[in-house]
Amino acid sequence: MTPLSPDILDAVAHGAHHDPHSVLGVHESSDGWVIRARRPLAAEVVAVLDDGTAVPLTHLRGGIWEATVESFPGRYTVRATYDGTEHVTDDGYRHSPSIGELDLHLIAEGRHEELWRVLGAHVREIDGSQGVAFTVWAPNARAVRIKGDFNGWDGSGSAMRSMGGSGVWELFVPGIGVGTRYKFEILTRGGQWIEKADPMARAAEVPPATASVVTDTAYEWSDDAWIEERSRTAPVDRPMSIYELHLGSWKQGLSYRDAADQIIDYVGAQGFTHVEFLPLAEHPFGGSWGYQVSGYYAPTSRFGSPDDLRYLIDRLHQAGIGVIMDWVPGHFPKDAFALARFDGEALYEHPDPRRGEHKDWGTLIFDYGRNEVRNFLVANALYWFEEFHVDGLRVDAVASMLYLDYSRNDGEWAPNQFGGRENLEAIRFLQEVNATSYKRYPGIAMIAEESTSFPGVTAPTSAAGLGFGFKWNMGWMNDSLQYIGRDPMYRSHHEGELSFSFVYAFSENFVLPISHDEVVHGKGSLFGRMPGDHWQKLANMRAFLAYMWGHPGKQLLFMGQEFGQMSEWSESRDLDWWMLDQPAHRQLHGFVAELNRVYKDHAPLWSRDHDGAAFSRLGAPAWNPNVLAFARRDHHGNTVAVICNFSGVPLGDFPLDLPESGTWTEVLNSDAEAFGGSGQGNLGAVTTDARGSATLTLPPLGVLWLHHRADA
Repeated sequence: MTPLSPDILDAVAHGAHHDPHSVLGVHESSDGWVIRARRPLAAEVVAVLDDGTAVPLTHLRGGIWEATVESFPGRYTVRATYDGTEHVTDDGYRHSPSIGELDLHLIAEGRHEELWRVLGAHVREIDGSQGVAFTVWAPNARAVRIKGDFNGWDGSGSAMRSMGGSGVWELFVPGIGVGTRYKFEILTRGGQWIEKADPMARAAEVPPATASVVTDTAYEWSDDAWIEERSRTAPVDRPMSIYELHLGSWKQGLSYRDAADQIIDYVGAQGFTHVEFLPLAEHPFGGSWGYQVSGYYAPTSRFGSPDDLRYLIDRLHQAGIGVIMDWVPGHFPKDAFALARFDGEALYEHPDPRRGEHKDWGTLIFDYGRNEVRNFLVANALYWFEEFHVDGLRVDAVASMLYLDYSRNDGEWAPNQFGGRENLEAIRFLQEVNATSYKRYPGIAMIAEESTSFPGVTAPTSAAGLGFGFKWNMGWMNDSLQYIGRDPMYRSHHEGELSFSFVYAFSENFVLPISHDEVVHGKGSLFGRMPGDHWQKLANMRAFLAYMWGHPGKQLLFMGQEFGQMSEWSESRDLDWWMLDQPAHRQLHGFVAELNRVYKDHAPLWSRDHDGAAFSRLGAPAWNPNVLAFARRDHHGNTVAVICNFSGVPLGDFPLDLPESGTWTEVLNSDAEAFGGSGQGNLGAVTTDARGSATLTLPPLGVLWLHHRADA
């Protein structure tokens, strides 16, 4: 065997060689088999073979030791002596790669749907040794090594090997396991060593610490019945009333496990069908609410371990509550320890700043056209469905992904290959992640926060749509909040702000959101937007929510609005739970619970949300600009009429033609005394004449839901 050059030995000694396994470990030579190990500062180094034979090694250079044996040594350990103290360890460099050729091929092709199983840090047994297999994608690196609490945060003895053109680096480290903290050290093409957290880490230190943490799961799920039931029907045909929740400020100090019982008891009593968590992936800055993600595969450790989050979701499922999680593939922060310029160059982000940077948010944009980056994100969505059993992902800031000129002036963006403003690579990515998610996990919901009129957001990918299950109806949200904030005296001039949404209500599968974005940054609370005195504000709240729950589409309400929190939300403190000690706000709280109960019990309000044929406007014979009335039908001919009086005065003897003749039961009255209203109504029922005409009492700032059975 040709002697190794000093340059190679020095590079291996300093952990700067791209293939340390070509030097260290076991290698065949003309004289037999050579064993080499790196043990700097050792006084003596011995290889102990499986049969107990001790083979002394000779020092070559820079802490590299060598011996030759006649036959292949098989398994062995290395005994090194320092100042008379012996240390016996397995040698990671004697092991074959922990990642296979098929995996590397799929990674390069961008088609590895279970990427988290092969990249990152995994507890493994290889050739009889327990340890952790580390793998990372860093194609521009000259060398990569691992530093952690297992090697005194000195990575020079834990250099990884390049797996060729795939850009993947690999090393098996024996003798370590769950709980090990680590980072990657990357030698850039410019010759700089940089430290990075693992992009595929499945756990991380509690911020502001930034190291990745080796984890494994032994969690046994108990939600098989829920998953089976979920797979049978599409969410669009089921009731969906979503409680949006920021875990850190709903009640401060709760862990994932602590939160389980409290969320189940509260959300269950309120009748919401789903909880939507603001992003729970690891993020360095709590004030971002989770929307600037540094660890896409790591549930934030602020509230516990990954298995603790599994426990929370499992418990929610067992209680009949679905779980949606916000997901942020549109941008990522510039923090030096995370994805930005990961291997010294633009890698996850698009290299052209006109496509790779959000100046408004101070963040970077993924390079959706790069196979490995697209794969990283598609697999991440699948990871949350597979490993955490979430029922849906609400995809943040989709509009910013769709348009190359999003929030950019002339000259700040580059058109696509056809001269257009659409980000074709991002569109293909969204189509892929949606199609793949629905294929693998029937019954889940992919939900787009999309604020423009981009066509076909919820159209299937087979019809050139984006393939989402739902889209947030931002137009409805803006118009309806503007309307409800007006003094009732002037609302008659603005009826179109409420009714315009009916024009396009069935163009997509919509969610109606009153989200966290509407109660921050000086916007105040939903209660604070309402006009009038305290009683009128609460009446407006009840009327608005009853109109919202009756409107075609699913509903989403941000925490605190269900009891009329008066102050603007802040992530740094609890909700104002003391307000439930105020009788009027406790009544609003009870009203929202009743809204959800009646909603779930009446299929016309949810079973044909996407079907314009199941909806009709009502208004004849006496049109009033302050009255908005419409009817909704289910698959069996049952009907619910929603009649809203947004004026500040009651309307007695109000004539209205209903779509069916007979008796209509008053199943909800937002003005009922039990909810803090004035108690005006129709004594529980309305009866029409043979033509379907009826005379009603419409309470002030009130909404009625009337139900007609098909067989009545």
